[in-house]
Amino acid sequence: MLNRIYQLSNESDSSIFLFGARQTGKTTILHQQFPHAIFFDLLDTSIKERLRRRPVVLYETLKDKPEGTLVIIDEIPEVPELLNEVHRLIVERQLVFILCGSSARKLKRKGHNTLGGRALPVYLYPLVSVEIPNFDIDRAVTYGMIPSHYLAKRPERLLAGYIDIYLKEEIKEEALVRNLDAFHRFLEVAALTDGEIINNNNIAQECGVHATTVSSYFDILEDTLIGYRIPAYTKVMQRRLVQAPRFYYFDVGIANYLLHRKELVRGTPDYGHAFEHLVVQELVAWQHYTHSEEHLSYWRTYTGIEVDAIIGDARVAIEIKSTEEIQNKHLKNLKIFAEEHPQSRRIVVSNDVFTRRIGNIECIYVKDFFHLLWNEGI
Repeated sequence: MLNRIYQLSNESDSSIFLFGARQTGKTTILHQQFPHAIFFDLLDTSIKERLRRRPVVLYETLKDKPEGTLVIIDEIPEVPELLNEVHRLIVERQLVFILCGSSARKLKRKGHNTLGGRALPVYLYPLVSVEIPNFDIDRAVTYGMIPSHYLAKRPERLLAGYIDIYLKEEIKEEALVRNLDAFHRFLEVAALTDGEIINNNNIAQECGVHATTVSSYFDILEDTLIGYRIPAYTKVMQRRLVQAPRFYYFDVGIANYLLHRKELVRGTPDYGHAFEHLVVQELVAWQHYTHSEEHLSYWRTYTGIEVDAIIGDARVAIEIKSTEEIQNKHLKNLKIFAEEHPQSRRIVVSNDVFTRRIGNIECIYVKDFFHLLWNEGI
């Protein structure tokens, strides 16, 4: 069993909502880190139906517990009516809750009690490199970092099932979209633009829907934590900059499946795109787990000069290259970026195992970069 780097006990002494996409390991981390908590599993049909019929049973069960008692309710969106009782127990009995679910969308959409700021929202992501002994970069690039997928002997079948379950449970049963076929097509087109700048009009033409519908589809992917948008760095110095965000699925394995990318081979464009996605995926998890106040963005000029990741106000600029041999041609965009932001730290992350400095640019092997990232070296 893998130990997760994210320590939920460090979040605060107050209650939390723990959100994360399906199969990222929310239940496992709760059992690992809080073995003595009172645990309600709403995937247990008998418990779910009992509490759905009479939510007050939760209050009756817990009202005499000592102040500060930790209570975990897994899959709280299954019985959102319990939130009124949770609210009462927090206020009257000062109990502490961890409320777990795949997203807050179900709660918000139906107007349920979200505890009025008494529970802090936190997020669990797929595995990160430091959680995996003998981390295999090529396996991660191909199959992603969802725990069951990375560890499986045949992850292809799990990826197929994941998409089907997501469509059925998160989209169809919740009636989030009227035209499921159009949304399914959107998922594939969104994969084609994975890591690219979003153009709603072009995607709308591909899917046969309006641009406003495409925008709402992206909102659904973000709300259900199946994807996220990375904003453009917009502080203009000399060159005009692109303002539109980029989109990424929350796990590179999902994008690979939707794009029919299998057994990715180093040196190919497909491997390069997936490699970039994996590094961005790690940066996103790092940003949230460390509570970094610096935003993650990307930089692109209207003439097509681009830097893949910017941390903070140009404190760090990162180019991501899957090549196994960094050459001067790979440094061009960072040198141009330095003309406008000379104080920035400039890094190329790659599969080149020789970590070194070329001029003012650090060329860092991807595994060394991940180690630095999680040990406060970036």
